[in-house]
Amino acid sequence: MRLQPKRVKYRKVQKGKLRGRATRGTKLNFGEYGLMAQETKWVTARQIEATRVTIVRSVGHEGRLWIRIFPDKAITRKPLETRMGKGKGEPDHWVAPVKAGRILFELGGIGEGRAKEAFRLASRKLPLKTRIVSSELWR
Repeated sequence: MRLQPKRVKYRKVQKGKLRGRATRGTKLNFGEYGLMAQETKWVTARQIEATRVTIVRSVGHEGRLWIRIFPDKAITRKPLETRMGKGKGEPDHWVAPVKAGRILFELGGIGEGRAKEAFRLASRKLPLKTRIVSSELWR
């Protein structure tokens, strides 16, 4: 499964600044348990896929998994041993800009112990600090 947009209006985007906390995607909408970002970073498509595989292997066929982030920002790279100048490089990989407080993954339909263990293993695949949250916090 390759995570990248099917079509984009502009192939190359500027870096931008990642500041502050997330205002959207901060509450659980689908499952009972979620993995929340505690830091602000770029998460690559490969990291998202590695995390997904880890969660699916840990949980098995039980429950349901929702991925709440999508890598829609192209990161460009110039070829090796290329002189300075001559424009911006070609798109190399895709990232999802993630702010602190954003829910990254959600799990539903399984027990608390299984969900926490799955998220504990999955958090090792991500480049940022995370926290496991449950729907009981918002009741």
